[in-house]
Amino acid sequence: MRAFIFPGQGSQSVGMGRGLADASPHARAVFEEVDEALGQSLSRLMWEGPEETLTLTANAQPAIMAASIAALRVLEAEGGVRLADKASFVAGHSLGEYTALCAAGALGLADTARLLRLRGEAMQAAVAPGVGAMAALLGLDFEAVAAIAAEAAQDQVCAAANDNAPGQVVVSGHTEAVARAMSLARTRGARHSVLLPVSAPFHCPLMAPAADAMAAALAAAPLRGPYVPLIANVTAAAVTDPDTIRRLLVEQVTGTVRWRESVLAMASLGVTGFVELGGKVLGPMNRRITPDCPTISAADMAGVEALAKEL
Repeated sequence: MRAFIFPGQGSQSVGMGRGLADASPHARAVFEEVDEALGQSLSRLMWEGPEETLTLTANAQPAIMAASIAALRVLEAEGGVRLADKASFVAGHSLGEYTALCAAGALGLADTARLLRLRGEAMQAAVAPGVGAMAALLGLDFEAVAAIAAEAAQDQVCAAANDNAPGQVVVSGHTEAVARAMSLARTRGARHSVLLPVSAPFHCPLMAPAADAMAAALAAAPLRGPYVPLIANVTAAAVTDPDTIRRLLVEQVTGTVRWRESVLAMASLGVTGFVELGGKVLGPMNRRITPDCPTISAADMAGVEALAKEL
């Protein structure tokens, strides 16, 4: 039993998806449809940069999705491997949850691109530059970090935003509160703490304006039930009902990405292996969570071809 999983922000790089597009008309069609949906040549930005423009949240989110779906389309059309036949569950890290829903037939590609563009713009606009920050606290478990965040908040916002893997938890909130959390973590046995190069404090209550924007957009989006269950970020549980998915996607904007628990939940439901499409960032986290459930990651043509043979 396998789960297909999709990476989130931070997996972007200049050149992403270009090899797939050069080699496959099915991949090219994905990038062309996304470009048309957004009214810009996002593909050119993905392939030529500049990196600082690609990294902007409003560009990175649809770009990462497009690269993942391009890999999936090549796998299905040229590798003869259909997600509906091979996957028992889908999941994605933060924006990757939208990719997972697109991959499982719940959202059309153009609608997914437009939703992610709006999501990126709304998340960027929710907090003025410099007001918020995110930091990875390494070497502490989620409960310890959640307690540190609560203590560091004082009269500001500080929350445990991403529970990525054992000993890898990210906090998000006001810049000063995040700095206090980093200081506290060092006194509580953290191995390391590092500020993340992000443009806004994602997955914390400061993102409430973005959640409101996504609630309106998702209410109007033609979202169907996926043909395999989604393991949702905010509940780490399986869901197929479209209205519930809409609600959880809104909650996800301000809520914790419970990736560690999601991977454990899939393993408890019988998943024995993971397929990561579009990046190679979830595999290392998964190995720390479930060492006995291997992850195969494919982001380029060679990777997709090898994956097709494996599956």
